[in-house]
Amino acid sequence: MTLCQHGASQIPLKNHLARNAGAPQCKTGANRLAGSGPPLYKKTMNKKHDRDGSAKDSHYAKLRRTHRDSKRARGDLPPAPPRQGKRGPAGPLPVADDEVLLYGLHTVRAAIENPERTLIALKITQNALARLTDGLDLPADLPVEIVRPKEIDDILGEDAIHQGVMLKARTLPVRKLDALQDSPLLLVLDQVTDPHNVGAILRSAVAFAAGAVITTMRHSPAESGVLAKSASGALEYIPYIQITNLAKALDELHAMGFTTVGLDSEGPAVLEESLRGDKIALVLGAEGKGLRQKTRETVTTLARLDMPGEIKSLNVSNASAIALYAARQFLARS
Repeated sequence: MTLCQHGASQIPLKNHLARNAGAPQCKTGANRLAGSGPPLYKKTMNKKHDRDGSAKDSHYAKLRRTHRDSKRARGDLPPAPPRQGKRGPAGPLPVADDEVLLYGLHTVRAAIENPERTLIALKITQNALARLTDGLDLPADLPVEIVRPKEIDDILGEDAIHQGVMLKARTLPVRKLDALQDSPLLLVLDQVTDPHNVGAILRSAVAFAAGAVITTMRHSPAESGVLAKSASGALEYIPYIQITNLAKALDELHAMGFTTVGLDSEGPAVLEESLRGDKIALVLGAEGKGLRQKTRETVTTLARLDMPGEIKSLNVSNASAIALYAARQFLARS
């Protein structure tokens, strides 16, 4: 209850105003109920209450909405009319089988610069546009839509680190093994399923100038936004070839003159002693199960990484980077 102090007595403000209607206004020192000075009483409401009303009002409003919605669900009330002037979430963007949604500044920049990538449409924030076009001219025929970050979140999901840019594009052309005849170094993956690992492997493969990354159709990630973002643009610089039968593909590589070296923690010799020839294909298996038995039987030789420490195994992306470095050093010497 709000009180007005009048001399030594305290009376309810409402009663005081009614009792003194038309009388001079109550003063206590320099404070007055009305006039030029600040009021003795003050309405104490936080921003939430200023906007939404009191907590009690909000509670009853929720009850009314719940009751109204239940009546609509039973058919006692007509459906709610569509809200005007407010745009709802964009939701997933329709994507065809031969299309992919790429996101992230490095990924999108590399895709735009790749002449083999067919571009469809670009959604981008104003800030991201300034960063993307720093030293890069967008194709004149590429549709560009300036959007808010939330609109890209609604399409990709809030977990996607898109940096304010999303590109809809065609998947890259399918490559064949026989196109790798002149490549001295290849990387083969035996059912490595995690797109983040495969993306990191693609980056290492590009860094060490491998000719291609070859993987299986089944139990391996297809070309996707997650894979491309993890590769940070590397997907645009190296063929990513998916084959149906890995053992058959290894036999094709043998016929092309490649020595295939399967990495295995129990390999009979260290990697550096197992490399030979002028064409090398490194074969790595998934974490945990490693190379499948058929793959182990098909490769030219099995080898292990020399790790003198207590831990004898590495993440497959780390192991691939070390193996690529060793192979590249061997090829440079020979």
